Amino acid sequence: MGGGFTGLWAALQALEDNRAASVVVLEATRLADGASGRNGGFVSPSLTHGVAQGETLWPDELETLEQLGTANIAAIESTLAAYEIDADWHRPGELVLAMTAHQEPAVRTAYELHLAHDKPVELLDAAAARARVNSPLYRLGMYDPRVGLVDPARLVWGLAGAVERLGGRIHEGTPVLGLAREGAGVRVTTSSGSVLARRVLVATNAFPGPLRRLRHYILPVYDHVLMTEPLSTEQLATIGWAGREGLTDAGNQFHYYRRTLDDRILIGGFDANYHFGGRIDPRLEQTPSHDLLARHFFAIFPQLAGLRFTHRWAGIIDTTSRFTPFFGRALGGRAAYAVGYTGLGVGSSRFGARVALDLLSGHDSQLTRLSMVRHKPVPFPPEPIRYAGVRVTRSALAAEDRTGHRGRWLGMLDRLGIGFDS
Repeated sequence: MGGGFTGLWAALQALEDNRAASVVVLEATRLADGASGRNGGFVSPSLTHGVAQGETLWPDELETLEQLGTANIAAIESTLAAYEIDADWHRPGELVLAMTAHQEPAVRTAYELHLAHDKPVELLDAAAARARVNSPLYRLGMYDPRVGLVDPARLVWGLAGAVERLGGRIHEGTPVLGLAREGAGVRVTTSSGSVLARRVLVATNAFPGPLRRLRHYILPVYDHVLMTEPLSTEQLATIGWAGREGLTDAGNQFHYYRRTLDDRILIGGFDANYHFGGRIDPRLEQTPSHDLLARHFFAIFPQLAGLRFTHRWAGIIDTTSRFTPFFGRALGGRAAYAVGYTGLGVGSSRFGARVALDLLSGHDSQLTRLSMVRHKPVPFPPEPIRYAGVRVTRSALAAEDRTGHRGRWLGMLDRLGIGFDS
């Protein structure tokens, strides 16, 4: 269920495991129409939303999780080569930048933590950061060479093509309305018929599905993105960026941006908009958040004043209280799920699909024994407490970005092991 990254990676790996398997992918709308086609295309090796979050949640398993993350990225890279998937994959690394004095300690702490875990990171002072990418706001940076970039929609289409070449069937425009046990399998009811399956893997992410239990753990959060027109040679000369690194900043409300292979700039992030009741509606995709992003873009790159934005869109992030996916089984083990990637699913969705396949098969594997897999995040409260809590938390995060002080509310959430992020 679901034709995004998790569903397609699961279908592909299931067919690689058993070429005689009968695999069907049901997608409610179109391939790449959901979050898998609308993100910034950052491919992180982290399975834990960063080393710091992993150390906080699973210190005893962190080294294992880091090794699994490294192996996961290598497997993605080899899969693209094996199936000749042209998704603009390249690995220029990522720069995490401090753009205010309050963000500098966060960058230094991240650098020291990465070094402590033997990551090949580099600390850049203001001059070194601006030598890579020229912005008057950059004060300090950390360069991580392990992060890759990809065209996410082309990755979706490439994975779908690989699934079909191995004999898998993909049905777009086929929303699932219900799941029910039938015989030794599951009857999957759709808007235009039904499928009788031995096992079902649920990969619906932020979108509501027939497994209602998932809704307690996921907030559907809108993230907004702008794309510029192609930059001229003269404009590119004013910003540098020859390495095409992925860029982000160290604030709670952070931006992510990248130079595409056709010399546009994509910028997204900052606002993370949750709507009452978890509302999902195409009318929520075009909002003043795009105007805010545009203002921030020209503050970062004032030398590009006059540059036009040619595209704008939004996507829905499936955020959890611990910022990482969660896993489980349903219908007596006939169904399994992997959802809740919280913005880093481009890379970790392949791992999530593998976990869910192991759960479906009943394997006692290294993956199914992980604490991340065995335990779920803290659920979010029901409405209207949920909506009020998000608003208070967003306000507290913005206040910390302005002042550098964590505050009582965020401190309490830290002690409870929950939070709000994109």
